[in-house]
Amino acid sequence: MNKLKQTKELTFKELLLIVQDWIKYFLSKWYVLMITGIIGGGMGYFYANRKEPVYTATTTFVLEAGESGGGMGQMAGLAALAGVDVSGGSNSLFQGDNLFALYKSRTMLEQALLSSNPLDTNELLVNQYIRFNNINLKGSKKLNNTKVDFKKDPRLFDVSTLRMRDSLIGIFTHNIVKNNLKIDKVDKKASIIKVEINATNEDFAKSFNEVLVSTVNNFYVRTKTKKSLDNIAILQVKTDSVKAVMNGNIATAAVIIDATPNLNPTRQAKRIVPTQRSQFSAETNKAILGQLVQNLEMAKMSLMKEAPLIEKIDIPIYPLLSTNTSKTKMVVLGFIATIFLTLFGLLLIRIIKASLED
Repeated sequence: MNKLKQTKELTFKELLLIVQDWIKYFLSKWYVLMITGIIGGGMGYFYANRKEPVYTATTTFVLEAGESGGGMGQMAGLAALAGVDVSGGSNSLFQGDNLFALYKSRTMLEQALLSSNPLDTNELLVNQYIRFNNINLKGSKKLNNTKVDFKKDPRLFDVSTLRMRDSLIGIFTHNIVKNNLKIDKVDKKASIIKVEINATNEDFAKSFNEVLVSTVNNFYVRTKTKKSLDNIAILQVKTDSVKAVMNGNIATAAVIIDATPNLNPTRQAKRIVPTQRSQFSAETNKAILGQLVQNLEMAKMSLMKEAPLIEKIDIPIYPLLSTNTSKTKMVVLGFIATIFLTLFGLLLIRIIKASLED
């Protein structure tokens, strides 16, 4: 037992001696650590000085989803007789976080990128994105020196160029979601949504933010109300059709009377039968028309209830908020990072020398 205790005590002393030896070794290399630390700090300062400021364009808007159109009751049943559903049903689309996913979808980002720059309608936003990011498309080996014209109709591209075009847009949208786009709620309890675009180009940040918000919100409203709009269009066509038939029946009755002004009293069937048939058809269509008009108005009321409310609160205004990289922070980080790297290098060098001597 005493021998085991002595062994443990000896090992601990050896450990202290080893640590002390390493500390003396590192202290003896203080000038190396100082030089590399100064170099690292200088590199940090150079990086911060060359780093372009990042501009942030922010749009906030309030979103209130439309009410359900399911409370139509008897009118919904009457409309069903005409083959139309006025009960709504798109009510569950894009609720909550689904709207965030819509902002990050490739389709929405692609539409925004391929839109004209509000500040210069002759330039697409995707071309501005390529320019300020210094992306060399023409000199890329992957493109085989082929210039991709994003203004050109995709249907006019050959297969290889169209594939390259879609690939580039996929890369751009992925990078934007990863590095430039941020969407969140201002408050978890509130329905105020904030959309931010960060970019080193102030004009692009502002323009892309405006176009993206407009593109997504218009798509959202259009999709939420699409079913009701289609129902209204169908009801309107049926209403106009029945009204035209009814007017035709009324006109037909009048024409029959005019065509037989001096009818023989013994030949009354020639006037009465077609006249009554026409009047009966007119009365029937009148009843149908009344129901259709009522259903049409109910469908329009349902559309007004289902239409979501999107009202902008804040929009990006020049000058945009900019964030500059702190020179002091980068100098300190560069100094500390190079010190640790130098310590690790000295450690490896000494270990290698010791192993070679053994």
